[in-house]
Amino acid sequence: MLCAVALAVWAGTAAAQAPPVPEPPTYRLDRYNAPTPATVAGGTAITTAAAAALWRAHRAVFIDVLPAPRRPEGLRPDALWKPLPRRDIPGSLWLPEVGRGALSPALDRYFRDRLAAASAGDKARPIVFYCHADCWMSWNATRRAASYGYTRLYWYRDGTNGWQAAHLPLAEATPAAGQP
Repeated sequence: MLCAVALAVWAGTAAAQAPPVPEPPTYRLDRYNAPTPATVAGGTAITTAAAAALWRAHRAVFIDVLPAPRRPEGLRPDALWKPLPRRDIPGSLWLPEVGRGALSPALDRYFRDRLAAASAGDKARPIVFYCHADCWMSWNATRRAASYGYTRLYWYRDGTNGWQAAHLPLAEATPAAGQP
């Protein structure tokens, strides 16, 4: 038991002493599930408490950018495949794939159009981007929205992991229509 406690203390100390992740000068292009920086250019990183306050007050548009599950390559066409449903913050708009580091012109247009619709054309409307903890896709999406001229951007870096850990509600999500 003492050994387990010592290991837990050591792991917590090692994590606390891990070097901070620097913000890259441009979008993250690969290894999206990795430790993220504490900040994002063009946006503000927020805690679960701050995200929950915005959500409860209906003061922001919440956008989930986690990719939708894809049918595994090589799976026989007649094989059953039922991905686990995505559960995200209730009322969110789910825009899969828009957090990739490089977007095709069609996906870039889709993202711009969905942001314009979600914000009612108001580039100063608060928008919260998230996916899950240690996910660069929400970081990329926040940064990209800033490049489009949006000015009140929030990056909820703990995403659905932090939301669930705080015992806040989640709802089954459906990706927004029209994705290329």
